[in-house]
Amino acid sequence: MIPNEGTVPPQGWICTTVGKAFELVGGGTPPTEHSEYWKGSIPWITSADIDERGNITPHEKITEEAIAASATNRVPAGSIIVVTRVGLGKVGIAREDLCYNQDCQALLFNSKLLDPSFVALQLRQAVSIFKHIGRGTTISGVTKRQLSNVEFLLAPTPEQHRIVAEMEKQFTRLDSGVVALIRAQVRLKKHRSSLLKAACEGSLVANEAYLARTQARDYESGEPLLTRILNERRLKWGRKTEYKEPAALGRSSVAGLPTGWTLASVEMLSALVQYGTSAKTGEVGEIPVLRMGNIVDGRLLCDKLKYLPVSHDEFPELLLSPGDVLFNRTNSAELVGKTAVYHGNPSPCSFASYLIRIRMAEGYLPDFLAYYLNSVFGRAWIASVVSQQVGQANVNASKLQALVVPVPPLAEQHRIVAEVERQLSIIDKLQSSVVTDLNRAECLRRSILKQAFEGNLVPQDPNDESAAVLLERIRSSKAVAPRRPAPQTSGIGKRKSILPEATGEICKA
Repeated sequence: MIPNEGTVPPQGWICTTVGKAFELVGGGTPPTEHSEYWKGSIPWITSADIDERGNITPHEKITEEAIAASATNRVPAGSIIVVTRVGLGKVGIAREDLCYNQDCQALLFNSKLLDPSFVALQLRQAVSIFKHIGRGTTISGVTKRQLSNVEFLLAPTPEQHRIVAEMEKQFTRLDSGVVALIRAQVRLKKHRSSLLKAACEGSLVANEAYLARTQARDYESGEPLLTRILNERRLKWGRKTEYKEPAALGRSSVAGLPTGWTLASVEMLSALVQYGTSAKTGEVGEIPVLRMGNIVDGRLLCDKLKYLPVSHDEFPELLLSPGDVLFNRTNSAELVGKTAVYHGNPSPCSFASYLIRIRMAEGYLPDFLAYYLNSVFGRAWIASVVSQQVGQANVNASKLQALVVPVPPLAEQHRIVAEVERQLSIIDKLQSSVVTDLNRAECLRRSILKQAFEGNLVPQDPNDESAAVLLERIRSSKAVAPRRPAPQTSGIGKRKSILPEATGEICKA
């Protein structure tokens, strides 16, 4: 934890700054027009090669000539790499000699006096400070001087090692629990997918034809149900346009469907298919407008709502009715097509233009259509018809109306929906519990770090050399270390290497 002004360091510690404890070295990018520069053996990283946990994975390698011709620097293993621009605040330990771009600064130090993990763990807590002092109109960043002035708590060297050992032990246990929770999330996601698949292929509940046979009764199968839906759709057509018969399915076959099921297009089963409003919404207003971000895992999350005034000229035409299916027509390739049913809350309510409203004809349950669209069957269909437009995937209303879906007997639809909702409620509760435990784990991680840098994680040893003496040794070590020569040029705009081989104890891991 980086100290606030007036904080008293733990006994034997001292509050200093990054610039007093470390030598800061910036980076750069070799000229990209020289392709031969990128065929070397020296790892070169950008901020994207450092993850949020500080792991560094180089993806590029450069030559010695590339280093000489640019502002990048080669630093030895054990150096701390701090991201000061794009990816602001990420901190990692170089596990090998490497170079880096201009979004990073390297901290060089004597690893016999400072534990690299102690340095990296503490500096990672400076993320919040970086966010506040970052500047720049398009890319937030901090300068070398600003990083140099960040406060740093220096502990006696033996205590640094004890703190790191204890944190690694506690973090190992914590990480093990987090891995188990993430695996549970994956299993729940797979179970949700399997549940929807079973619902849509007729293996989740007892088949209506089977029940009717065993109970010696009649039942309405999918074929007469579809005929009834089409007849009622025609009779109740209340729109201004002339009624047009839905397109026939052509050579569709019911082979492979459960007994009593049939097939139909969304157009056959729907009374209305409509795009939402393109009007600009605001933070205030009387009518909430659901957007694509409100559809999550097949549910409507009614938070972060935008609004339109009740006097908006598209109302009441674009007000939702309970049972309306909302289909996300434009999004990323992974999210386009996500679907949920509006069940009447909030009310009144409208929907945005990136959503398509489908109002089902009587006899086909809207939840069953939503299950199909969110299932593996729906995802496969979306992948087969999606079009790409400026980085966004799109499925328009015409394609949606042409989608062919199974039509179970109505009684079986009701049983399927009831069972899916029962099991989804259990999955939702388990997922919520997992998320809560993951949040607790992150809070515990922060608590461990806080205790560590308040001097309360491990016992202190009065025989340890004080941090004040240690700081003087660090300064002396910096004073006798080989100095980096000023940049030299060779030809127009060409740089020679500005970082000689490290000698002595500086930066050795």
